[in-house]
Amino acid sequence: MEQPVIPNPMVEIPADSALTILALGDSYTQGESVETVKNFPNQLVDSLLAEGRSVDRPTIIAHTGWRTDNLQDAIAEANIDTKVYDLLTLCIGVNNEYQNACFSTYQTQFEQLLQTALARVGQRKERVLVVSIPDWAYTYFGQHHTKPPSQISQEIDQYNAANRHISEQYGVHYVHITDISRKGLVQPNLVASDGLHPSAIQYTEWVKLLLPVVRAELR
Repeated sequence: MEQPVIPNPMVEIPADSALTILALGDSYTQGESVETVKNFPNQLVDSLLAEGRSVDRPTIIAHTGWRTDNLQDAIAEANIDTKVYDLLTLCIGVNNEYQNACFSTYQTQFEQLLQTALARVGQRKERVLVVSIPDWAYTYFGQHHTKPPSQISQEIDQYNAANRHISEQYGVHYVHITDISRKGLVQPNLVASDGLHPSAIQYTEWVKLLLPVVRAELR
């Protein structure tokens, strides 16, 4: 399949400045139930700083409970249309799944968000990292929810298959962290104190997967 044509023009990228990172998503990007400095965008920045790179603190547009449409609205309200970032992460969809929203709508809106993401990095597809959706079935909350854990996992797999397929169509990086989240029952320290969201320790494991990709693209 041919890569979709994206209408946004290339943007001139200023050199000799600190790296900038834009993180888009929901509670998994915001870092619900962990200190802000311990969410994965900030841990990623800390890891890059430790390697001697000049990096600004991440710009985070993410909030607990957001679906794809909520994220789209928030990006529009953020007035970042003229800004270009060096790196962008996108992790969205769990609330579409949790709220039993229309799956085809998710697919459409995820692709739109990916197009927005590419515009915000000046069409440098190698600078976009899509992060897969964690599986909340492997948490205390998920195990005691009215929706059976097996159904939750099946739906998460469906959503991740869709966002991975779209990511591959556009040639951006796809970082699969879902398997880490599925250790949450046997390694409870991977789950935050609320019994649902990733802990700072789990986010550290995510960063271990993100870092090699980022290093390769920032050479």
